Amino acid sequence: MWRMKGALLAAVIVAVLPGCKIIKTPTAEEKAAAAAKSAFDPKAKVDAIWQPQVVPYFEKRAGELKDVAQLAASSPDQAGEKYGNPRKQSSSPWTYAVKFTGKVIAADTDSRAATLDVDTDGDGKADAKVQIGPALRGTALRDTLDFVNFNEFKNQIEWAQFGKAFNEKANAAFLASVPRNDLVGKTVTVIGAFPLQSGGQPPLVTPSELTVGS
Repeated sequence: MWRMKGALLAAVIVAVLPGCKIIKTPTAEEKAAAAAKSAFDPKAKVDAIWQPQVVPYFEKRAGELKDVAQLAASSPDQAGEKYGNPRKQSSSPWTYAVKFTGKVIAADTDSRAATLDVDTDGDGKADAKVQIGPALRGTALRDTLDFVNFNEFKNQIEWAQFGKAFNEKANAAFLASVPRNDLVGKTVTVIGAFPLQSGGQPPLVTPSELTVGS
């Protein structure tokens, strides 16, 4: 009897074994490689959209500084609909795409958060303060785009990293090559974005493009 039961059990095991699938436990190195592959890479994400989408978007969306500033002062929402991202979260402040050419009347290049004061109408007063980095404040470039959305990201940390990556891309693409000497008196042409200002201060513009002339 026991021999028959033993033989039957053996037959069952033999029958089952061919259908079994042995799953290999991944090594620590394999786990790390898989995690790295699936990790969020804000730099790569911005690199992929910068030239084909971001630059053309600002070139098309940007309004002349005087027009944007006047409309933003009288009707921030209307200005946002025309020059900003109408799909933004309702609690987020407006940012506006802008373009202008003007003369540099002051340059703060000793700080890592370097800026240029630009006079666009020839009255000798700054109409815009342009960030030239390498440290750029805010996330105006990200926030003005209507084709990126917070809900596409896992959490606030990824969203913030994504915003910072735009500033890093602007630095790498063109701001790092902007001279730091003898800028006062030079003409600059800028396309970029700024958040709604308060207190009568010139808008703080983060460039998506900037060129320095004579």
